[in-house]
Amino acid sequence: MVTGHLREQNGYFQMVLTWKDVSGKRRSKSISTGLTIKGNKKRAEKMLLKARSEFNPDNLAVNSSMLFTDFLGKWLNDKVLDIPAEEYSTFAYYVKTNITPYFSAHNAKVTEITDQELIAYFENERLQNGIGNKALLSINRTICTALDYAVSIGWRSDNPAQEINPCLLSTTPYFTSFLKDWLKLMKTQVKITTYSGYERTIMRKVIPYFDERYPKIRLDAVSAKHIQDYYSYELEENHVCANTVKHRHANIHKALSYAYKTDLIQSNPADKVELPKIEKYTGRFYNQKQIEELFRVVKGDPVEFGVITAAFYGLRRSEILGLRWNAIDFEEKTITIRHTLHEVRVNGKMKIVAFDTTKTKSSFRTLPLVPPFEEILLKMKREQEENRRLCGNCYCQEYLGYIYVNEIGDIMKPNFLTAHFSAVLKENGMPHIRFHDLRHSCASLLFAQGVSLKEIQAWLGHSTIGTTANIYTHLDENNKLSSANAILSILTDK
Repeated sequence: MVTGHLREQNGYFQMVLTWKDVSGKRRSKSISTGLTIKGNKKRAEKMLLKARSEFNPDNLAVNSSMLFTDFLGKWLNDKVLDIPAEEYSTFAYYVKTNITPYFSAHNAKVTEITDQELIAYFENERLQNGIGNKALLSINRTICTALDYAVSIGWRSDNPAQEINPCLLSTTPYFTSFLKDWLKLMKTQVKITTYSGYERTIMRKVIPYFDERYPKIRLDAVSAKHIQDYYSYELEENHVCANTVKHRHANIHKALSYAYKTDLIQSNPADKVELPKIEKYTGRFYNQKQIEELFRVVKGDPVEFGVITAAFYGLRRSEILGLRWNAIDFEEKTITIRHTLHEVRVNGKMKIVAFDTTKTKSSFRTLPLVPPFEEILLKMKREQEENRRLCGNCYCQEYLGYIYVNEIGDIMKPNFLTAHFSAVLKENGMPHIRFHDLRHSCASLLFAQGVSLKEIQAWLGHSTIGTTANIYTHLDENNKLSSANAILSILTDK
């Protein structure tokens, strides 16, 4: 005897059928109704009753190998007494005349029929055979009714024909399928570092959310509310910051802009979304005394070179790791910032990527080589030459020419530099800052020495002075304090 009940999952009713097999062991099978929870309980209950009466556990052993065309014959045979004669005659006609000739050539199994295969079939009927819309609708109803039967007897968990309009020239893909295809396109269009960010956001954040809540939503059915709800979920449930939502939005908007450009959708729903207010970021920084203490505690540590370069020259992490010996002019006493090195995740694997370009044109800059830093570089150069002599063939050949390598010539990994820097601060009881905040510290020290914002902009390699002013708003505090003191002196004179 087959029993069953309804359960709610991801906003849809699902049927759960249970029975005992020949050994007396209780078995169960979940079957989607395709009905949303709101307003469909009675319909779902009727489907459950029908599924219980038609479900035959003995059929489960043979369904996986049955071809779709053979299943259509079984369906017509099983339902000959249940379907009205006129409707049955129409179903039988289209099965014999249209459906079987196409699918018999494809050897498709009933359990493996997908929406994309059905779309291809309807396009073939329309474009190659000239079948009109009225006939296409009748054919789709035939297939849909047959696959409903496959669902009711437990051979399938879904009916892909339910969501297809065979009269359309093409049917838009599922939203998540489109996002995956868009990622493939982006892989050939943008830098690998940019693609890595797209992949991380789309594959690890956006797609899992929509697959769980709207697994069958089509690209053209995605609304501004769907996207808005996703942002609210990230803010409220995962407690991400507004800036993270902004970056996620940029990825989603770019993908949907491509869909709009290629006529897959009539408008971009991401245009109508309200983004959370982004709080202005104020970088943390060390003062001169703390920097001096930091230099002391990192002496001899693997992060020493990175810390000194970031704090004194204000270089970004990628610029420090990308430094090469040919960028150092010991005669002219200059350092030219023209290479970068990044660590990215692509297809689930971490990869080191080097570029002969900087973040922006302004980031390409030449700075003076001061004596203390020149001594550090010369010492590192001698040590590298000695290590290469001692290691021989074991010395890493991939990063010859790079400055920041270890004893065997392997490059300093970006993530290790960041993580180890935090560990050094914690171990020595120093205030926590990010590695990038050493760049902020550099700007603060320059400003304290009377260097103008325009000069700081050139030193750090910002494209505009607005960028420098927006990031380092704390640099104006000293000027404000001086102004306040000047006013105070006037007041006290009265």
